[in-house]
Amino acid sequence: MNEGIKASEVRVIDETGRQVGILPFSEALKLAREKNLDLIQISDSAVPPVCKIEDYGKYRYEMEKKEKLLKKKQKVAVLKEVRIRPQIGEHDFLVKMRNIRRFLEEGHKVKVSIVFKGREIAYQELADRLLDRMNGELKDLFVVDKPPRQEGMNRVEIIAPVKK
Repeated sequence: MNEGIKASEVRVIDETGRQVGILPFSEALKLAREKNLDLIQISDSAVPPVCKIEDYGKYRYEMEKKEKLLKKKQKVAVLKEVRIRPQIGEHDFLVKMRNIRRFLEEGHKVKVSIVFKGREIAYQELADRLLDRMNGELKDLFVVDKPPRQEGMNRVEIIAPVKK
């Protein structure tokens, strides 16, 4: 900004957004001072560097506003977990499917855990049937991020929503 600019020539844009042209640095600074504004270097990678004549406070405010808007638009992927027992009832299974569907439609990844207790661990085929049924009912909404695997007393599968 102002005297901090090191280039001998700069491409100048005035406060209305109109391109003035390439001017010597001293002349560009003089032009900004006459209008009681600042000379702000916008792009230093261009040859010659691009500078804009504008109030620095206003420029900083606009840049902060743009950054906030970009942060607001960024979506953070959240991993939701749904825990199911192998001996789950029909209605409870449908409720879990509805929750998984909602999470996927909101754009979240879902960790489906089938929790075994005690000797239930011997009935792995129940977990496989549950996962197959879930995959069949929701196949159009997700892709498998990590295939089913055994983690201690749990069978775990991570699914991610389909990109549209």
